[in-house]
Amino acid sequence: MSRPADLPAIPTGPPLLVVLSAPSGAGKDTVRDLLIAWALPVHFVVTATTRPRRPGETDGIDYHFLTDAEFDRLEREDGLIEKAVVYGQRKGVPKSEILDPLAAGRDVIVRVDVQGAATLRALVPDALLIFIAPPSLAEARRRLGQRHTETAAELEARVAAAPHEMEEASRFDYVVVNETGKVEQTARRIVDAWEEDNELAVQEEVDRISDHEVMEWFAKMYGRGAAER
Repeated sequence: MSRPADLPAIPTGPPLLVVLSAPSGAGKDTVRDLLIAWALPVHFVVTATTRPRRPGETDGIDYHFLTDAEFDRLEREDGLIEKAVVYGQRKGVPKSEILDPLAAGRDVIVRVDVQGAATLRALVPDALLIFIAPPSLAEARRRLGQRHTETAAELEARVAAAPHEMEEASRFDYVVVNETGKVEQTARRIVDAWEEDNELAVQEEVDRISDHEVMEWFAKMYGRGAAER
């Protein structure tokens, strides 16, 4: 799907880390896939995982699918900015996937579980955290059942974790409900939040520069000591 013509442009500003998180069944991967299809000016992080590859997934695009030995090596080399065991599977975010694009001035979007979102907020305080919620836990369970990608035990583990993950929503900057059949609307709301946060960051920078210029003018007119009082 090509980018909608009426999608708002992302303002130029300081590079922003956008963190997407959700309980299982909320549809964050589907939303992310649509954002990628829109060819937005952003780097989409490919996270590492030890879970088996599902039908239709591509290594290096959906995830970096690693063996436990490969994951161990990445850890030893201090190559992960965040890691966690999620539903019995190891997941991690390679440092290079976040730090290199940010250093180059590019916005970055990463999808992680709620544990990972808290870790990234601590490491990058200015990150924008967006929680994607299902319309209901019952609907999340229905979606999981339709995927046929988990065993019965794995499905129950995800369903059991969902209420606790939902409780973390209040810690996020935005909560977006992914209504069934309205993925494009969900993706648009994420872009709106991204645009709004970028505009605030740009305005804060303008205000900071303006305040600095006022102080310099005041110091020139009345002396440095007066400007600092």
